[in-house]
Amino acid sequence: MRFNIKEVLEKADRDFEGAWAETGKLVGGRGAFKQGRKGSAHLLSETANRLREAYLELGFDEVVNPMIVDEADLYKQYGNEAPAILDRCYYLATLPRPDIGIGAEKVEAMKRAGAPTDEAALGRIRDVFHDYKKGRIDGDDLVERLTDGMGVPDTLALKVMNEVFPELRRLEAVPTKLLLRSHMTSAWFLTCLAVQHKLEMPVKLFCVGLRARREQQEDASHLRFHNAASSVIMDDEVSVDDGRAVAELVLKRFGFQEVRTEQKKVTAKYYAPGTEYEVFARSEKAGWVELMDYGLYSPVALARYGIERPVLNIGMGVERIAMLLNGYSDIREMAYPQFYGEWIISDAALARQVSFIEEPKTGEGREVERAIVSKVEERRDADSPCEFVAFEGMAGGRRVRVKVFEPDPKVKLVGPAAFNELVVYDANILGIPEKGMDGVELIRNAKTKGIRTGIRYLDAVAKMAAARVERDGKMELRTRMAKLPSDINIRVSEVGVRYVSSRHGKIDVRGPAFVGVYSEVDE
Repeated sequence: MRFNIKEVLEKADRDFEGAWAETGKLVGGRGAFKQGRKGSAHLLSETANRLREAYLELGFDEVVNPMIVDEADLYKQYGNEAPAILDRCYYLATLPRPDIGIGAEKVEAMKRAGAPTDEAALGRIRDVFHDYKKGRIDGDDLVERLTDGMGVPDTLALKVMNEVFPELRRLEAVPTKLLLRSHMTSAWFLTCLAVQHKLEMPVKLFCVGLRARREQQEDASHLRFHNAASSVIMDDEVSVDDGRAVAELVLKRFGFQEVRTEQKKVTAKYYAPGTEYEVFARSEKAGWVELMDYGLYSPVALARYGIERPVLNIGMGVERIAMLLNGYSDIREMAYPQFYGEWIISDAALARQVSFIEEPKTGEGREVERAIVSKVEERRDADSPCEFVAFEGMAGGRRVRVKVFEPDPKVKLVGPAAFNELVVYDANILGIPEKGMDGVELIRNAKTKGIRTGIRYLDAVAKMAAARVERDGKMELRTRMAKLPSDINIRVSEVGVRYVSSRHGKIDVRGPAFVGVYSEVDE
């Protein structure tokens, strides 16, 4: 069911705990999951997986590098350049855990809230807050432990926590010296230190993961969180030529045939002087684009970690490669299509938004449906008034006789639009006639380029008639001039309707269907 958002929020503003409990009944239906078509992958994940496969094929072993590093690590790696790098880092902060006493005022407040205040209950609450202060209880378990300690519902425990102990809500974050890695390099030094005496040389490792940079704003070329595909080779004989070789092999696996490298004029301080290079690949659309960077770590930085051997680092931005491969010019649109991307549904996907309002549920009902279609196809050009028996037999536990008919004189059994087919083309859902209308460009293009649903008006009406025969036994229906999809038993999902509207398309099923069906029950 749908929520009345305004009503829910008003209740929550008046009484959060009460609204939380009351609105719980609004969720929990009969189930929505149905195993169907294969899901679609995100372009970023697909690119990351392709990079993973490329590194694995080149003999690199995958590791997961720490996401959180210490400020001191950047000073070890960057030396005097560290302050400029730290300016782009996100520092982590934590909420302190306060000392919480239970004086007379708080006891009175607990009484007013309806919580127990006997000595045993107060003792248990004190124990809970003491364990919380000492870190023996996690914050997300606090309400549960208070609930158990007081022996009250969780809604009351939450109310007591917020009203009686407001110091929990007034906490201010305290900064730490920990930060989110802004470069995969920040974590590679830690990993290299950990494995230098555990793995045989040359050590070849890679990691695909997030890095966070404190951008002033996100725009077409900057994201605060983005992905790096980074690797290291640790060995006595490793050289910058290894970086060039790996870069070219990886990029050629992505179809980039023209690759060149350039030495950077200013070397980052965690690299040895003159060993940092940028790698460019040529795209027909974008020209030469920088995709990778590699270099040999500085012996000074390595020595500060106690790393005894040379290390080559190769890094590339996953988003940049994904953008280039898929023709995007705005990184936000590629990474977050749900927020920034143009809403595009393929004609084939839009066709899946078309369904029937009523359908038979049993084999007998489907047999009635097929019989109606068959008889109309057989007698479509019969002059009216006329009627023909389409089905005789059991349906819905009754013996029925189903007829197709047309009572008006001097026409045919059904109207010409009965054989119109629903076709999806360029965000339009159209009823296309068997013949004619080729002078209308939209119809002509839909016939040759559109996605045919295989649904004719007759098919949809036959399903509706059969469903009613199956359900009621005796029934009569007659579709006349179709104006709306519902006139011919067609439903277009809300997603489909909104998409067609957003693309300035149309849902046009107008046409003289004139299909008549009635049934009788043998007593």
